[in-house]
Amino acid sequence: MTEYAETVSWSSFLKSISSFSGDLSALSAPPFILSPVSLSEFSQYWGTYQDLFLAIAQINKQNYQAYYPQIRSIDTPEVTRMLAVLQWYLATLKCQYTSRTQKGGFEKKPLNPFLGEVFVGKWENNETKKGDTVFLSEQVSHHPPVNAFAVINEENNIQLQGYTQIKSSFSKTLKLNVKQHGHAIIDANGNSFLITLPAIHLEGMLVASPYVELEDKSYIQSSCGMIWRIEYSGKGYFSGQKNSFKANLYVNSTVMEKEGKPIYTVSGQWSGASTILDGSKEVLFSDISRYQPHSLQVKPIDNQHDLESRKAWDDVAKAIELGDMKLISQTKNKLENHQRKLRRKEEQENKHWQNRWFKRVDVIKAKTEPDLEGEAINKLVALAKLSGLSIKNIPSGSKHNTKEHKKATTASHWSFVMNNWLNEKEIKI
Repeated sequence: MTEYAETVSWSSFLKSISSFSGDLSALSAPPFILSPVSLSEFSQYWGTYQDLFLAIAQINKQNYQAYYPQIRSIDTPEVTRMLAVLQWYLATLKCQYTSRTQKGGFEKKPLNPFLGEVFVGKWENNETKKGDTVFLSEQVSHHPPVNAFAVINEENNIQLQGYTQIKSSFSKTLKLNVKQHGHAIIDANGNSFLITLPAIHLEGMLVASPYVELEDKSYIQSSCGMIWRIEYSGKGYFSGQKNSFKANLYVNSTVMEKEGKPIYTVSGQWSGASTILDGSKEVLFSDISRYQPHSLQVKPIDNQHDLESRKAWDDVAKAIELGDMKLISQTKNKLENHQRKLRRKEEQENKHWQNRWFKRVDVIKAKTEPDLEGEAINKLVALAKLSGLSIKNIPSGSKHNTKEHKKATTASHWSFVMNNWLNEKEIKI
C-alpha cells in the first residue's frame, strides 16, 4: 500500500470510529492496521528478561547485599527483593508496550485470539542453577476476551500466573483508552507478590502515528507487607518525557494511604533508565538497555497443534506480511467463521468449551467452599487485603473504597491448574 493510500485509509478509519460507542473488542479492525501477531503472544513478555525474573527467587540472607551495591541503605533481603521485583516489572513494561515491530510507522492492532487458542514455549537457561522456564498462554474466554498465562521455573521454585481482560473505548478527541482487568501473582520460594495492571491510552492517533502510554497508577503488594505505588505520566504538549514514572516503596499500605515517608523513591522512564533516591543521594537504579532480553523458543509451525497461535493464524499472518488486503480479509474471515460454527454447534449440543490449564474461581464462594485449585485465589485475597485493593471484577488496581467496588457484584478470577498442565497429552513445549 502506498503512503498516500495508507493516509487515506487511516483517515477513513478515524471517521468510522468517531461515532462508535462501547467496547472496541466488538469492532472489527480494517486489514491495513492489523499486526501479523496474535494478542495471545503478548503475555510472554512477563518472562522475556529471565535474569531479572529468576533473581526474585534467588535473593536470600546470604547474598542480598550484592544485588544493588550502589544503594548503601539496604538492610534486609525483603527490601532487596522488592527492588528486584520492580526492576523486573519495569523491563516487562518495555517489552509489552514499546518493543514490538511497528511496520508502517505506527502501532498496529494484534489479532484477536479465538476461544481455546494457546501459545506455548520455553526459555532455555543453560547456566548453573537457572533451569528452563516454561511459558503457557490460553485464551480462556472470547466474549469478553480474556487471556490467561503462566511462567514456571521449577528449578528456582518461582511461578507467575495471571490473566488480563481489556476494555477499550475512544474519547471525543479520538484518544484510545484501555482499562485492564486482571492481575499477575508471583510465588517465589514462599514470597508472594500481587501485581496490578496499568491503564493504557494510545497517543498520536490524529497524526497516524500512534504509540502506547501508561497512565494512572499500579501496585505491587508483597506478602511481607511492603508495597510499591507506581504512578505513570507521559509527554505533554509543552513538557515531560515519554514513558515517565515515579514509584514509591512503603513499609505497608497504611503508611502509603497516609502519604507517609517512603522507604525509597524510583523515577525515570520505564522504557529506559531510572534513578533511586538513597537518603539524599540520587543514584542509578536500572537501565533496561544494559539487560539482555531472552527470546522464547517456540516449536516450528509444522510441529504445532491446530490450536497453537502461529499455526492457526499462519495464512492470515502471511497475507498481512504481503500487504494483500483482499487475502487478509479472506483468510481472517475463514478462520473466524470456522470458530463461529464451532460455537453454534456447541450451543446446539448444549456443550461448553472446556479450558485446558486455567479455571475460573468465584472468590466469594471460595471463601466458604473448599477448592483444591484455589491456592492462587487465596493469595489474591490475602494480598488484596494487605493493599486495600478490590478483588471484584472492576479495573485492575481499583481500591475497595471506590464507588465501582461498592456497585460491583461479582468477584471471579482465572487460576492456573498445574495438574492440568502436567497431564497435558496433546500440546507440548
